[in-house]
Amino acid sequence: MAPTTLTALALTCSLKPSPAPSSTDKIARQVLDELAAHGVEGDLLRVVDFDVRPGVETDMGEGDQWPSIRERILAADILLLATPTWVGHPSSVAQRVMERLDAELSETDDEGRPSMYGKVAVVAVVGNEDGAHKIIADCFQALDDIGFTVPASGGTYWNNEAMNPKDYLDLDRTPDAVASTNKKLASNAVHLARLLKQAQYPPVQ
Repeated sequence: MAPTTLTALALTCSLKPSPAPSSTDKIARQVLDELAAHGVEGDLLRVVDFDVRPGVETDMGEGDQWPSIRERILAADILLLATPTWVGHPSSVAQRVMERLDAELSETDDEGRPSMYGKVAVVAVVGNEDGAHKIIADCFQALDDIGFTVPASGGTYWNNEAMNPKDYLDLDRTPDAVASTNKKLASNAVHLARLLKQAQYPPVQ
């Protein structure tokens, strides 16, 4: 397959505004590094740094900064949604991102395809409590409904043992299982994104 130039955008959904250290940023940057090894240019936005208004429209009016984030998503081939675990669920910031992305179901191209068709989505989760599998499943379902395509092994995560408050940032080294999963996620995401860029889904009849 001929090389295809790809770009990626990581939306990290930490509850901590910049420049506070963030475990969610850490795992997202690790995934971006793995994507870069395949020639993918990536960038990261910490969503809480923006005024993203509640709602399910592409633009919720004056002061809403979601439209600028949306433009970055539209320009990217791969979206990484990264979230911490809070009481067994994705963060409220991640939930808001998915709610805002719901508006894309009404946005279509000239052939009737939803605006996110042809884009790949992957998910990363960190937390010092369990819940990662459920969070990834919920995010996958939402992203698929919106029109993204999820690759095989498209989720990566780290959870500390239950009732032991340790953060991903506190680890001396990345666990081998997480590192290998990040690598596999990136490889499969790039493979799928290249396929979709060369052969988009058929027009909606």
